[in-house]
Amino acid sequence: MKLHSTTDGWFAQDGDRLAHLPAFDMDQWLAMDDPSSELQRRFIASNKLHVEEIRDSLPMRSQEVWAAGVTYLRSRAARMEESQFGANAYDRVYEAPRPELFFKATARRCVGHGQPLRLRDDSRWIVPEPELALLIAANGRIVGYTIGDDLSCRDIEGENLLYLPQAKVWDGCCALGPCILVDDGHLDIRRSSIHMEIRRSHEVVFTGSTDFGKIKRSFDELVAYLFRNQSFPVGVFLLTGTGIVPPEGFSLQPGDEIHMEVPEIGVLSNRVR
Repeated sequence: MKLHSTTDGWFAQDGDRLAHLPAFDMDQWLAMDDPSSELQRRFIASNKLHVEEIRDSLPMRSQEVWAAGVTYLRSRAARMEESQFGANAYDRVYEAPRPELFFKATARRCVGHGQPLRLRDDSRWIVPEPELALLIAANGRIVGYTIGDDLSCRDIEGENLLYLPQAKVWDGCCALGPCILVDDGHLDIRRSSIHMEIRRSHEVVFTGSTDFGKIKRSFDELVAYLFRNQSFPVGVFLLTGTGIVPPEGFSLQPGDEIHMEVPEIGVLSNRVR
């Protein structure tokens, strides 16, 4: 089942059937003990419509977005290459018991499918990072998945590890969508993959793919560390890292179009400005 946020409210989709969810509150939903069962109950109780074109918007409300870093071998290599000093920090965290976790964004810093991302004006090397995002309930249970674009300033992070917040957090720094793929207990999303394509003036300037099975750590491990000594009363999104890294020297430019696809979820498309 997929959960869509639209300008007309929230909708649940099961195959070719669509159900409007009146008065649906994502914050309250993620505070429940079993959000997936509650969504199924509401879907059954609602009138069904045939699926037409859905205009997805940002599928979140008050949730924070956090991120895990250096979870792919390719990401470790890229971070070590760009770092002007302390490159072995990335090597060490890849092998360490404790993962790298950092705050990424609040809802007002995020955009949904079709909405523009923003480039920092004090960075010359900005890249998209296509990632699987976990949607986690207040009780630490993984409820579903979506696609996340973690824009990153590689030159700022590479200059000094202490600049990581500035390399990661600004207005319009993160995209989520197009919808939430709800975990029904039978889905093994790690068998899937993500593909990214970047177009400039209608021409493809970069393309890449990776499998989620290449993520070093288990999702349960990442969630357990995220919930250590902190709580998320309305749930939280966790980006699980990227395994697709554009070549050195490539940077996004205003007007570029970014398309990320996970077959089970759909396509997240954004233009940058």
